[in-house]
Amino acid sequence: MTTPPAGSGQPATPSDGWSDPPCALARAVDLVGDRWSLLILRDAFDGTRAFTDFQRNLGVAKNILSDRLRRLVAHGVLDRQTAASGKRQEYVLTHSGEQLFTAMVALRQWGEAHAFDTGEPHSVLVDDDTDTPVPTLHLQRPDGTTLTAGNTHVQKLS
Repeated sequence: MTTPPAGSGQPATPSDGWSDPPCALARAVDLVGDRWSLLILRDAFDGTRAFTDFQRNLGVAKNILSDRLRRLVAHGVLDRQTAASGKRQEYVLTHSGEQLFTAMVALRQWGEAHAFDTGEPHSVLVDDDTDTPVPTLHLQRPDGTTLTAGNTHVQKLS
């Protein structure tokens, strides 16, 4: 993995390069799109910070967890900090990591709609203030028109 100069605003390039360099979605998947990274992020959004807690919650092998945490730190998604006790390291979401919240909610909502049989129980993301399920995400124009794959396109650079 190539690490950019600190403060450069450039993400660390994956060691095997970008899968599709001009595509923002492909780059995002290259950085955070594998199963364990997404589950680590899910747990980080739920407040998990300690290596041992991630390992216990996920049941992932320690070497895989170490690798994914190291990559998420290198890519600026998580920050490694000394815990208040001074005895262990913790992993906290950076501003960049927090900006993944909407994408994580979109994946969660897709899973709720398409990965469970009708009536099958599953966890639900709820608003802390109202204790009600978070509304389904959707994109819209300023005039309220819903944006879909049918009325949007990717403008590629020439």
